[in-house]
Amino acid sequence: MIGRLSGKLLEKTPPQILLDVQGVGYEVDVPMSTFYNLPALGESVTLHTQLIVREDAHLLYGFGSDSERQAFRQLLKVNGVGAKLALTILSGLSVDELSHAVLTQDAGRLIKIPGIGKKTAERLLLELKDKFGAGDAGSALLGALVKPVSASSDILNALLALGYNDKESSWAVKQLAVEVGVTDGIRQALKLLSKS
Repeated sequence: MIGRLSGKLLEKTPPQILLDVQGVGYEVDVPMSTFYNLPALGESVTLHTQLIVREDAHLLYGFGSDSERQAFRQLLKVNGVGAKLALTILSGLSVDELSHAVLTQDAGRLIKIPGIGKKTAERLLLELKDKFGAGDAGSALLGALVKPVSASSDILNALLALGYNDKESSWAVKQLAVEVGVTDGIRQALKLLSKS
């Protein structure tokens, strides 16, 4: 398994790069979050990598951080998610944003990514629920959340279903007390939104 590559950046053609490692050119697919942080051509770069072996190809994926690679690996474990879709997800969301979406069960955030429909988003949230939250980013996000995930998620989804947009709904949920229940939370959030 190829776990890391360090070498000179020869070509950048999104989402693929060509990396010269001591005379051997490696074609590596990277998410756009990593792509935008790459140095200029001719500069040295180090990537955490994941090798995927298929019947017809050996594909190498590179990431600017180990947390991105770990997120990629978790995404691959989700039923129906292949390497291309996992790369697309990480191109559309940072690892922290993905963790937050999973912890708050925010399907709307995932649906905005090309290639992800409602059913795929729900499957991702369900299957990743226990996986994102064990890591450093997940722990930090859990500590930063105002309320338990289930209550805030239910309140947020109710507000979205009532026609409020993401920004309004998220703002209202953040204003609520930690111990508020779903029913009271929805009622209080609606009062807040009617005043704003």
